[in-house]
Amino acid sequence: MNVERIAPAEALRRVRGGVVLLDVRSDEERVLGMAAGAQGIVAADLLDTVAERFPDISTSLILICQRGQRSLATAEALQARGYRNIASIEGGTERWEAEDLPMQVTGEDPDFLDRYSRQIRLPQVGLEGQKKLQAATVVIIGAGGLGSPAAFYLAAAGIGRLRLIDDDVVDRSNLQRQILHANDRIGEAKVSSAQQALSALNPRTRIDAVNARIDATNVDALITDADVVLDGADNFPARHVLNDACLRLGKPLVYGAVQRFEGQVSVFDAGRQRGVAPCYRCLFPEAPDDAPNCAEAGVLGVLPGVIGMLQATEAIKLILGIGAPLVGRMLSFDALAMRFRETRIPVDPECPACGSAGR
Repeated sequence: MNVERIAPAEALRRVRGGVVLLDVRSDEERVLGMAAGAQGIVAADLLDTVAERFPDISTSLILICQRGQRSLATAEALQARGYRNIASIEGGTERWEAEDLPMQVTGEDPDFLDRYSRQIRLPQVGLEGQKKLQAATVVIIGAGGLGSPAAFYLAAAGIGRLRLIDDDVVDRSNLQRQILHANDRIGEAKVSSAQQALSALNPRTRIDAVNARIDATNVDALITDADVVLDGADNFPARHVLNDACLRLGKPLVYGAVQRFEGQVSVFDAGRQRGVAPCYRCLFPEAPDDAPNCAEAGVLGVLPGVIGMLQATEAIKLILGIGAPLVGRMLSFDALAMRFRETRIPVDPECPACGSAGR
């Protein structure tokens, strides 16, 4: 005996007549809205508890999922256990919504649910993870090549507060790669230009525009409330100052660098994992004497976009506590060869910052 497959409109008619409608999708999917009258229960939980919930196997049940496959499979499993009055909605919730049938929503902010719906559907994120992002503060040093794509994607992803720190102004030569800025904002402070672009993208994200150069006198105050610090600086002294402050304050530091056709990304978390995770000075104890910047060496315009997005990805992972961050690993990208390479960064016991020499 095959499970009955019914259209959403027919299901609604039966539900209004008293038939039980069960939404067997995940919690993350259901929070975005359910068919009116539905009760939410994950398919696996329904199969585990159906005898207690519905001891009468003659009970009429209608199942719905996102597109119809899971509900059909679950209905077939229930039918095998003796439940005969089972139906599955063809096309699932997507078809229900497309036919403009009534929906019921949670008490969450509709803009929040709609804006971040694709992330909330991810089991690794879900509603609680999205709320973590909303509650997070990320400090970005530099509103230029790396800071631009990183900030853009972090704001889009729903980070609640971004603090951008930069003392430069928009120059025409920036526009080839610094995507937060525009031609009509040449001469404007980069943090102000960035604030305009990010606020237009996502008004839910608070943007702190700090027109200053990071140094030893202000770094602690600027990053003390950060959940993650993102390094988009373009010089070694700033990076060393930032690294040392993150060590003192126990902040994870997401590093990125670009030059010509190559870029690098890593996560330095020695402040929270001293002796286990390296810090930036384990890699670069002192600034090289002959390190050119982008103005001197040049840079392919799209390269900071690749590296900045990778930095944003690492920041999101760190906030959510998911995946494997690039702690103790350097990811290098060669745009000409279109090749990624990973190398290990060991903890230096003699590191002047996090090793015995720095204590």
